[in-house]
Amino acid sequence: MEAAVLIEKHGTVVSPKGFKADGVHCGLRYSKKDLGVILSEVPASAAAVYTQSHFQAAPLKVTQESMAAGRKIQAIAVNSGNANACTGDQGIEHAYKMRRACAEQFGIREELTAVASTGVIGERLDIEKVLRGMTLLHPSGCEDGSESFERSILTTDTGVKHAGARLSIDGKEVWIGGAAKGSGMIHPNMATMLGFITTDAAIEAEHLQEALSEVTDVTFNQITVDGETSTNDMVMVLANGLAGNAPLTPEHKEWNHFKDGLKEVCKELAKQIAKDGEGATKLIEVQVTGGASVQEAREAAKKVVGSSLVKTAVFGEDANWGRIIGALGHSRSAMNPGQTEVWLGEHCLFREGEPQHYKEEEAAGYLKNQTIVIRVNLAAGDAEATAWGCDLTYDYVRINASYRT
Repeated sequence: MEAAVLIEKHGTVVSPKGFKADGVHCGLRYSKKDLGVILSEVPASAAAVYTQSHFQAAPLKVTQESMAAGRKIQAIAVNSGNANACTGDQGIEHAYKMRRACAEQFGIREELTAVASTGVIGERLDIEKVLRGMTLLHPSGCEDGSESFERSILTTDTGVKHAGARLSIDGKEVWIGGAAKGSGMIHPNMATMLGFITTDAAIEAEHLQEALSEVTDVTFNQITVDGETSTNDMVMVLANGLAGNAPLTPEHKEWNHFKDGLKEVCKELAKQIAKDGEGATKLIEVQVTGGASVQEAREAAKKVVGSSLVKTAVFGEDANWGRIIGALGHSRSAMNPGQTEVWLGEHCLFREGEPQHYKEEEAAGYLKNQTIVIRVNLAAGDAEATAWGCDLTYDYVRINASYRT
């Protein structure tokens, strides 16, 4: 029997062997840390997923060039405060300079370096500040280093986001650790944020890409905050092989065990992003059963969790199940309306085409919790899916009405 995946509450990007991190203030933001790096002792197999926006930011284009050079990455440099997106040829030049400076600082080849940026779209990156800041980065394998990195990538996030998992493969201890940022412009569309995951597992890039793409579909692609997808979204995984296991492939007897570990880390990061949606006070989890297919179950779950009316009803602690029915009613998922069920926690609100007898005050009381679970049975098949989001509050408007000021 396969050993369990042990979720480590304090796991970070430096938990796997051979990874270090740091973050500093270089001046792109007023006083907060705004430049960070993750560094592996050796070149690592790399996999990534990117935003599907037509306006991919300059750092993503440069990073994809690095990936194409050999699917190995040793360092990832990230700045916050400026997205370096929609900045023309100069933006590309600045991304190249950022990549070169990182490579020189740590004595590695340029093509082994990835870059990422997050922040305001359409403003020129003050590259001189970034270049000076790069010389201040001194990554370490301690928790201070990982926390500094986690803070350096934040924008409107209210706190850092990290997760870790420990498992055994071929009798070797393997770690998977991750950090992410994301609070606004979050919607299921390949990556929907910045996420950085490290592991000391031995695995070739093509198989790592296969695992990441599969896991992304049921984790990061199942979250939404506001229906908006950014120009800079990316998730990258580095695997340096220092755990010493036999290289993982789909034929390896513990392949699924590794994928489970990766999925748990990605799911935890995704939920932290959803919970930290701009202005949010509650995490909403929508569990769909009875789907005609997995894809249709996912579609229905995302339709409910992404509905502005559902989100505002949750914020107002109003058990208005009509909002949920309204969202389901215009999804593309097959369902049997006469047998569809809607539950709020343990309260059945709608079944067999009509409202159920429940105590309004008890349902409203349930909505005072910080995590709200909505369950829907589409009664059209056996497929299941889950999606995550948050409530929509007055603060969301306040934050985004003054984002550039």
